[in-house]
Amino acid sequence: MADVDVFTTALIGTTFLLAGLVKGVTGMGLPTVAMGLLGSLLSPVTAAGMLLLPSFVTNIFQLGSGINTATLFRRLWPMLLMVIIATFFTSGWIAQGNSSHTQLALGIALIIYGLWTLSGRIYSVTSHREKYISPVIGLITGMLTGGTGVFVMPAVPWLQSLGLDKDELVQALGISFTCSTFALAAGLWWNGAFQTSSLAASSLAVLPALAGLFAGQKLRNFISPFMFRRCFLVCLIALGAEMVFRAVQ
Repeated sequence: MADVDVFTTALIGTTFLLAGLVKGVTGMGLPTVAMGLLGSLLSPVTAAGMLLLPSFVTNIFQLGSGINTATLFRRLWPMLLMVIIATFFTSGWIAQGNSSHTQLALGIALIIYGLWTLSGRIYSVTSHREKYISPVIGLITGMLTGGTGVFVMPAVPWLQSLGLDKDELVQALGISFTCSTFALAAGLWWNGAFQTSSLAASSLAVLPALAGLFAGQKLRNFISPFMFRRCFLVCLIALGAEMVFRAVQ
């Protein structure tokens, strides 16, 4: 971070403030917003290293919102195990620093996530199918996390299809994101891409992320989360399209 000027540092702080705000209102979106916006400022591996601590700390607050953690772990462990394994072994993709390919993958992931969530489609999955599909979802999510640093696809729509109540869904998302964060950190370390400077920068990013999170939780009482999320998703799709355009030039 020594070569990052004051203006870029301010933009990074603003990015995490915004990412925390989105997470506070919607319950998700911090790594998605952070990687999407930081991708235009920093290399993908630097951006991924920077989001680790803010993501972990905000997820801890999300995990503490309910009492069903153990029950959810028992239900979700096949997906979570594959997320961890796949993220760890594919994190070399983002660690290699091939920014054009990674940027293209990230842009496509943002567009797919935005369109899927914007459509509002939530499918119901039977317990029989869940047993067999859950590890596949974990594998795909882990591979996308290892390649892009974004944890959401297809884990988020999958968890939404399991018939969890609102509090259980928020906790399930927190569990999934926490596992992805640990696996990505371990993978970056294993590939020699997790450096002390990234940890220091990540520590500084915790404060604006938490400020945004708490502000978003307060803001949720005054605005419609539905309209906020719709505007957020439209912006996310536009950002993803811009990243794809830059990557193919």
